[in-house]
Order: sequence, then structure tokens, then C-alpha cells
Amino acid sequence: MSGNTTYLELSHEGGGAHKFYEVTVQGTVVSVRYGRIGADGRQQTSTFPTREKAQDAAARKVGEKVRKGYAPAVRGQRAARPVTRRQVSSAPSTARAVAPVLWRFRTGAPAFGIHIAEDRCWVGNQDGDVHTLGHDGEVLARYQLPDGVKCLVADDFWIYAGCDDGTVYDLSSKLPFAAYAIAPDVDIFWLDIREGVLDVADRDGGLTVIDPEDEYQWSRRSSGEHAWMVRRDERAVYHGHQRGVTAYRPDGSGELWHTPVQGAVLFGWQEDDAVYAGTNRHVVQRLAKDSGAPEATYHCDTAVYSCATAPGGRYVFAGDAASSVYCFAADGTRLWKLGTGGGSALSMQYLDERLYMVTTDGSLVCVDASDAAVAAARSGTVPVARDVKSAAALPTYTPSATVRTVASAAASEIVVECVQEGGRLRVHAVSDGYEASWNVQFPRHIRRPGARYVVDDLAASPGGFYRVRGEIRQLV
Repeated sequence: MSGNTTYLELSHEGGGAHKFYEVTVQGTVVSVRYGRIGADGRQQTSTFPTREKAQDAAARKVGEKVRKGYAPAVRGQRAARPVTRRQVSSAPSTARAVAPVLWRFRTGAPAFGIHIAEDRCWVGNQDGDVHTLGHDGEVLARYQLPDGVKCLVADDFWIYAGCDDGTVYDLSSKLPFAAYAIAPDVDIFWLDIREGVLDVADRDGGLTVIDPEDEYQWSRRSSGEHAWMVRRDERAVYHGHQRGVTAYRPDGSGELWHTPVQGAVLFGWQEDDAVYAGTNRHVVQRLAKDSGAPEATYHCDTAVYSCATAPGGRYVFAGDAASSVYCFAADGTRLWKLGTGGGSALSMQYLDERLYMVTTDGSLVCVDASDAAVAAARSGTVPVARDVKSAAALPTYTPSATVRTVASAAASEIVVECVQEGGRLRVHAVSDGYEASWNVQFPRHIRRPGARYVVDDLAASPGGFYRVRGEIRQLV
């Protein structure tokens, strides 16, 4: 090794890998930093009994990367590869009436991420800002993430934000932390998650599946590129791309079915028995989950950027490239078309007779989708939309690479410990009342051999592991 630091890069100029790996030795401490070329990357630190053992460990790490094709490089000489950001256009609506918008919150940048929970709304934009709001439009909190937010997904209590830097952040507690690190050469387009298993659809039409321990499970390459749709349930992973929708077995053992649709898939939604694909050929198509057979087609007037359903698919909603929002009956009958009043809907979700949308101008919009409100809107009567403002003293939370330290755990708190198992650093609960053999889903970048941490709560997942709820503190 040359000096205290070795810097390596692996880059395929025509596409594919574009990442770095840096190892630094300082006495008995070995620090590893890795990620996309041009980004700060993620860092892991290990301490060894002697300088010699630290140097040997660092040499092994470098040797492993060199055998995989990494080569010495000079930091900063190779430019960062641009991250794909969805290029969309938005024309004025041709609808004769405007949707009954109750309130609108402008985030300040184009926004794709949306999740509507029972107690609050979430919206994330390309500046890395994630805001939470009450259903009445009150702004509750702001999270500032290091890179643009591609999408927001929920898995029971947990909320995750997939970002342009390849990191998926857990936003379930006040201090967000990096829960998953996607391979640096994977350009995230969309995410879904179920019982801690993360599914990633990417620019090249790839599908990558990662387990709750942030470890690779399997991947597939579908027949079409630009995969803007991934949805998962207990039966399959549904992958939408330029050449249709492909369903894979959850364990990655094979393809269940593939169905070409009318155009390239730009957005996807699912209900219990069907998936919905919005395409650039002006339609949303409903496909049966068990066979992939087309069941219904919902015709819009321009390319479909987003879609959603009322529970059970009773109504189907769609947002097009011309700032219009549509509602269809389950059989495909168009019930109404209205203007959004401000840009095209890039994502949407329905809850309790309200349709929530994020639009090309970066706004989160709440529409009254009740029959009475829509009937009034079609006749020209709409409420005056309230323009929501963020409070000057709004709480703002940012991810941290370190954790707060405490001297002891309170009686109501749970202690977990990092242990070496089979060459990997795992985390297990050591407090009474918890299954000691189960792994704890835990931020990889703060794990240290033998370290103990305090958490507010652990929730058991059906997959046989625990998830952290609340703040993480290190016991010292």
C-alpha cells in the first residue's frame, strides 16, 4: 500500500459500474469509504488489536477489489456519471373544468415521491426535501436528505425514501438513517418494499432485490429498459418497463409471466388481484396478477404519468402529460376529466374520498374526489384552494453518520449488540423477552464489533427479524 491511503476505481465508460473504493489506515484503525465516483460515498471503520493486523486487513480489502477489476486512480480525475432524472413535459389541460383542490403545498422543486398514511402525508422532491403534512395541509416537519428523492414507499410503520445517491433512508424516526445502500452502478428509477425486502427497478431495465440486512438477494434483467414500475406482494414482483410488465417469483427462481402493454410503462399501481400500468400510449391497463391477462383498459388523451385506485379498484385515477386528472369506473368507462390547476401529476394516491397528487411544479395537491365535489366542479363550482405555507420554525431533521452516546439504558429501552457471524457483522437483541437468534435491521455504517446500542423499541417482522423503532444511541 502507498502511504496511509489507497484509492481505487472501477468504471466502464460505456455504462455499468462507475464506483470507487478507498482504504485508509491510521494506527490500528482501518476506514473504508466507497460509493459512486464523484460522491462522498459511505464510510465504515474497524479497529484492530495492533498496527500490523490493521495493515494486513487493509491489504486484504484492497486485494479483493483489485481481483474484481478495480485499479489505482487519482481522486477527482474521473468525472461523476450523471444520475438520470426523469425528464417530463407538461402542457396546459384541455379539460373544461378544474378539479376541486382543497389545498396545495409548494415544495420548491419537481417532486415524484408521495405517500399518504392514515395520519399524515409525505412528499419528497428532487432537492432532497421531504415534508410531512397533516391531512388538513398543516406542515409538520421537514427532512433534508443528501440527494434528490426518487420515490417514497411504506412498509407497515416504516417510511423509506429512495434517493439519487443510491441510498434508501428510513424516515420512521426523527433522525433519518441509511437503511439500504444500492450498488453504485444501479441508477434507481423506482422502489417497492414488503416485510423488509427491498425491490429496486433501474434505468437499464434491471430488477435488484435486497434483504433486510442490506444484502443482495437476486437480480434479473427484463426485456425492456427504463423500468419505472416495481410492485411486490406475496405472490410475485411485478416489473414494468419499455416492453411491458414482467412478473417474477418472489425468490427470484424464475419468471411467472410477461405481458406486452400498449406503450412503455411510466407508472405502476397494484390492488390485491391486479396491477395497473400507465403508459406513454395514453392508457392505463389492468392486468390479472395470477396470469398477466389484460382485464381492462382506461383511455386518456395524452401520456399517462401516474395512476392510482380507490380500494378494490372501484375507481381508477390517472394523471396525464397535459395537466389533467381522470376518473374511470372499474370497467374502463371514463367518468370525468378535470384540470389539476397546476402541472401534471407525477405520482398520486387516493384515501378517504381525497386524491393526493405531486405535480411537475413541485406541489402536493389535495383534491376532493367525492361525487358531490366532482359534480360541482364539472358545473363550474370549485372551492378556493388554500395555499399552504411552511412555518419559519419548522423542525428539520438530517441524516447523521454518528449516533448519540449514553451511559446506560432505561428500563423501557432495548439493548442490541454487534457480533461477528460467518464473516459478517450482525446485530442481535440482548434484552430479555426478545429472540436472541433473530437479526436486527440496523444501519450498516454505524456497526462496530462488540458495540452495544440502545433503541426505543423493536418490532418483529414476519420474515423473522426485528426492525428498529425510534432513536438509536450507542452505549459507552
